[in-house]
Amino acid sequence: MTDLTHLDETGAARMVDVAGKAVTMREAVATGRIAMSAEAAAAIRAGMVKKGDVLATARIAGIMAAKRTAELIPLCHPLPLTRVAIDLAPDETGVTVTATAATEGRTGVEMEALTAVSTALLTLYDMAKALDRAMVIGEIRLLSKKGGKSGDWAA
Repeated sequence: MTDLTHLDETGAARMVDVAGKAVTMREAVATGRIAMSAEAAAAIRAGMVKKGDVLATARIAGIMAAKRTAELIPLCHPLPLTRVAIDLAPDETGVTVTATAATEGRTGVEMEALTAVSTALLTLYDMAKALDRAMVIGEIRLLSKKGGKSGDWAA
């Protein structure tokens, strides 16, 4: 079990000690999608959802979530994020969310990017659920990461 970084020699969960790692620039990009009826998608694109500006609210929610990732994911390190960007691409059948998180630190920001995407998608659902309760959230995944000992990676 010692090959798993979040388990100690007895198998107990632990936070990884990153003190010996080098401080490097790190960036992660994640994406996800919410599929919905054409009517709900049109209302979002037109800014006609009664709860308000759905896309702006989802963008802010994603940024806020990235900043609070360590409070939500038990073994994540709190990170001083240098950037969080949320791109929302609405189309005829839903919205694709892409989040980029960056820091200069000893551990990566993959979880921050994934948390931002997930929360932005949940916010889109919450804001538009009166229009379509059958919306489907999915396809959440890491697209790329840069920096750190393991180097760059892309899907």
